[in-house]
Amino acid sequence: MRYNQENTPFIQKEQIPARFSRQDVLRDAAAKSRRYADTNRATILSNTARNKSYITFKTRSGDVKRVEALLWGMDKDFVLLRSGMFLPLRSILEINHS
Repeated sequence: MRYNQENTPFIQKEQIPARFSRQDVLRDAAAKSRRYADTNRATILSNTARNKSYITFKTRSGDVKRVEALLWGMDKDFVLLRSGMFLPLRSILEINHS
């Protein structure tokens, strides 16, 4: 699923909220699998070629935001950004590689 990038507010890494919903923003198993693969690829590109990614995510209040960041690591639950911020995988709607 592609999100309208023009209407999605872009924020700095330091402005990422600390609290997120406990519910996954994606319902479809195929979409969750695609998100995991995209996140893994973005992490590899960040660590080998220093490519930043655009991460579209949903906050606890339901607002959709975008951030540009290098991904340093990931596991099945979280993504670690270069700034030291953890972003729950369940909050990510989409990752685009730059």
